[in-house]
Amino acid sequence: MTTLLVSHRLHAERGADLAAGARRLGLALELVVLPADPEGRLSDADCARLDLAFFSSDVFPQYSRQFFSTVRKAPTLQWLHVFNAGVDHPIYTEMLQRGVRLTTSAGSTAIPIAQTAITGLLMLARNFPRWLSAQRERRWDPARMPHFPRDLPGQTALIVGLGSIGSEIARLARALGLKVIGVRRSPQRPGDPVDELHPPQKLAELLPRADWLIIASPLTAETRGMINADLLARLPQGARIINIGRGEIIDETAMIEALRSGHLGGAYLDVFEKEPLPTESPLWDLPNVLISPHNSAAASGNDERVYQMFLANLEHWQHKQALTNEVRGATT
Repeated sequence: MTTLLVSHRLHAERGADLAAGARRLGLALELVVLPADPEGRLSDADCARLDLAFFSSDVFPQYSRQFFSTVRKAPTLQWLHVFNAGVDHPIYTEMLQRGVRLTTSAGSTAIPIAQTAITGLLMLARNFPRWLSAQRERRWDPARMPHFPRDLPGQTALIVGLGSIGSEIARLARALGLKVIGVRRSPQRPGDPVDELHPPQKLAELLPRADWLIIASPLTAETRGMINADLLARLPQGARIINIGRGEIIDETAMIEALRSGHLGGAYLDVFEKEPLPTESPLWDLPNVLISPHNSAAASGNDERVYQMFLANLEHWQHKQALTNEVRGATT
């Protein structure tokens, strides 16, 4: 018998379907349910017999502490699947160091995140911050030459991180007529939606070519603080930044200074060094900045995509096949 830790909501909504799916795979699966009370606890005996755990989106954030307290007390836990793509939190490093296999749902939110990033790009490109400001002030403020926005065709987007999210952003950006340069450690593959692909070591020399710097990479030891004041200074005057990766990848203080000075023409930011973004942050008031509350992935279809990813990996697990989106080694 294999035991799987699930949330009370997942059990209520999907328990019967999950059990039926396991039976079709020839897997004897018992669901161990996280208590509905966030202060509730599973018994030590239940924790001790857990084999698998599914960190679904309904666990976060109210039940996260309860969930990870449980898996910490599960000495025989073998595999943890998480609804998120980023695994930079120390708990994931702890699980890997214990020998627990870790898989993510990378790709499940790629389409909504990419669409949100492109929405931010289009709003900046078409000068929506100016129009939104005028709207709030009930002021008629049409743009006049020479202040018309530049055409997107002919501009260049430099995308740092070309995983599922970065690739979808690249595809949409090319559809808008932008030239796309990707930055990724792995070499170019057939079908990559970029005009050029370079390794991270080339980033500094690529920045002067970028009208748009788009951050779509995960937070790792290598990417933390990667976009510093020196690299920001290498961007052309008026370049814009889009960050839907992690806030800690960019030196936020240096970015604010570049936005204030006019060196950067604007930014769409979904992630920040500290979240929630403090009320005293200057970013709230900068006229050329668009902000969303780490919410670019929001979409009603995400849970279904995550669930299907978990089911596919459960089949792989049962048949001792490679797991999709398995994390290898330390995460930070």
